Amino acid sequence: MSASPSEVRQQSPTRVDLAGGTLDCWPLYLFLDNPVTINVAIDIFTGAELKTLPQNQLRLVTRDLKVVREFTSWSEALASAEPELAFHRCILQYFFDEHRDLVQHRGLSLETWSQSPVGGGLGGSSSLTISVLKAFSSWLDLKWSVSDLVRLASHLEARMLKKPTGTQDYFPPLDGGLCVITYGAEGPRHVRHRFEPKFFAGRFALVYTGRSHHSGINNWQVIKDWLDGDRRTREAMADLAVISKQMTEVVLQQNAEAMPELLAREYEARTRLSDGFSSPEIRALHEIAQSQAGHVKICGAGGGGCVMLWSPNQQIESLKAEVRRRAPQCQVLEAQPWQV
Repeated sequence: MSASPSEVRQQSPTRVDLAGGTLDCWPLYLFLDNPVTINVAIDIFTGAELKTLPQNQLRLVTRDLKVVREFTSWSEALASAEPELAFHRCILQYFFDEHRDLVQHRGLSLETWSQSPVGGGLGGSSSLTISVLKAFSSWLDLKWSVSDLVRLASHLEARMLKKPTGTQDYFPPLDGGLCVITYGAEGPRHVRHRFEPKFFAGRFALVYTGRSHHSGINNWQVIKDWLDGDRRTREAMADLAVISKQMTEVVLQQNAEAMPELLAREYEARTRLSDGFSSPEIRALHEIAQSQAGHVKICGAGGGGCVMLWSPNQQIESLKAEVRRRAPQCQVLEAQPWQV
C-alpha cells in the first residue's frame, strides 16, 4: 500500500432526475422490463475533508449544523448517540468493522458540508456519502470500482434510513454530466453523456419548496403497494417506465420541442402513483408554471424538496419572477446542469 496522504478534500455534484425516479428501487425494476432512469448533475455540491490526527484522536465536524465534536478513541466516537453525528457514525462504523486493521490506531478529522437544502430531493445525502467514501478511498488507498462504490454507498444509506434506497443518486456525484442508468437482473448499468448547455439555457431552473421531503418513506410506500398488488401503483409505474425511455431519447437528441408533453405526462403519472409525491407547495408551483406556459418536474421522491421548472419558450427568467411574486415562501436556487 502506498503512503496515505495526511489531508484529503473531495467534492461531488448533486443531481436533478429528469425521468425514471423510483424505478431505480430494488425490486421494482425487476418487474418493469429493464427500465431507465435519466438524470443530470447540477452545480450544487457536497464535500468532505479528511485529515490525519495523532493516534486515536477523532474530530467530527458537520459544517452545516455547526457541530464540532472531539473524541479520544474510535470506541468513544462510535458510542456517541448524538443525532447530529448519525451520518458520521454510520460511516465510521463501516470502516471500523470492515477495515479495522487500517483505521483502529489512526486519528482523523472528518468534516462534511453540503450546499443542498435539507430534504431537497436533489440526492444531497447520496452525494455526500460518495464525497466521504471518495475521501476515505484516497486516505486509505482503497481501490473501488464504480459498481462497488455505488453498492456500498446505497447500502450505507439504507442502514442510516432503515429503509430501502434506489441507486440513481450515486452516479452523478462520480462523473457529472447526463447519466442514463438501465436497470435489469444484473443491477444498474450506467452511461455518462455530455450535453449541450444551450439545451438547458433559458429553460431550466430549480425551486426549493421550503418543505423537506423524506425519500425513504415515499419510495418504501410505493414498493409496499406494488408488492401488495395495488393496481393504481402498478399502472402508474408502468407509465413512468414508458415515459422515462421516451425522455431518454428526447434528452439525448436534445429535442427541446418534445419535452413539454413528456414532462406533463410524468407529472400526471407521478402524482397518480401516490399522494405523498405532491404537496400544497408543489401544486401551487405547478399552477404558476402552467400560467406561464411552463412545466414542473418533481425532484426525487417529492412530497416537498425541490422541483425543476421548465420553460419551453426559453422565458425561464419570467417564470422565476412569477414564482418569487406568487410563492414567496419558496426559494429559487441559482443552479445549473454541470459537467466536467
